[in-house]
Amino acid sequence: MERKFPDFSGTWKMKTSENFEELLKALGVNVLLRKIAITAASKPSVEISQQGETLSIHTATSVRTTYVSFTVGEPFNETTVDGRPCTSYPRWETDTKITCEQTLQKGEGPKTAWSREMTNDGDLILTMSAGDVLCTRVYTRH
Repeated sequence: MERKFPDFSGTWKMKTSENFEELLKALGVNVLLRKIAITAASKPSVEISQQGETLSIHTATSVRTTYVSFTVGEPFNETTVDGRPCTSYPRWETDTKITCEQTLQKGEGPKTAWSREMTNDGDLILTMSAGDVLCTRVYTRH
């Protein structure tokens, strides 16, 4: 039986964000950079394209643009929210949720991870963690 994957593709606009500054604090980002990041990240534009289990995610803010492409189940290189290189391990946690643990390639810092989950009403929930601090952002498709 072929597996049915949730469709993450589309252009997404953030509607809520909780604990983003706390997440940056947990990562050791200084006050000035936190303020810039919070302002810039308050209106990110996220575009996702998907082919089966391969996702490409383009996130643009006024300060920086990031692009990652990965296949669920295969490790890939990306950077943490605060810009440190890491190796990420995406996997299906449920039929609608991808969880990704990140391992820093060098240096030390809190354990980081993210997940993306499609809700029944079509929203996308992005959860980012640093240590025991959790940041939750909810996006709607446009």
